[in-house]
Amino acid sequence: MPTAVAKKLGISLSSRKEEELFKWFLACLLFGKPIQQEIAERAYARLLSAGLRNPDKVLDAGWDELVRLLDEAHYVRYDFSTATKLLEVCQELKQRYGSMTKLMAHTKRGSELSARLQEIKHIGPVTARIFTREVAPIWYGSPKSLLRVAEQKLQTRKGAQ
Repeated sequence: MPTAVAKKLGISLSSRKEEELFKWFLACLLFGKPIQQEIAERAYARLLSAGLRNPDKVLDAGWDELVRLLDEAHYVRYDFSTATKLLEVCQELKQRYGSMTKLMAHTKRGSELSARLQEIKHIGPVTARIFTREVAPIWYGSPKSLLRVAEQKLQTRKGAQ
């Protein structure tokens, strides 16, 4: 999934806001299934239009409502399992971290974020990779930018000696 997908979905990850992180997380949970991108995008839009923009709203919606919304988006092949997954993932996210921003605060790099995500039931390497690929450069910097910062610090130390 290219970088433009988050932007195409109207998600502003660079804002670093809780709602934007959760919206991307929700989209990644839908994109993590082997389903056409167009259907996953439609399901994401349908969930958002129903106001499901944080874990509490997803949990409040309940299984029947999630299935109905997914069916409306033609996400029918995985509607039951995805409704269950969304509820269980949101519950576990709340229990472990409280929020997406708190999860991010508990990690120092993309690989650690990916590992923590995969500790949550129903999140595998594909979903973790999709989420992390977009978020890590914003929260942790790209490897090249981190290298530049390290080189600048080294030069500053050498100059001070």
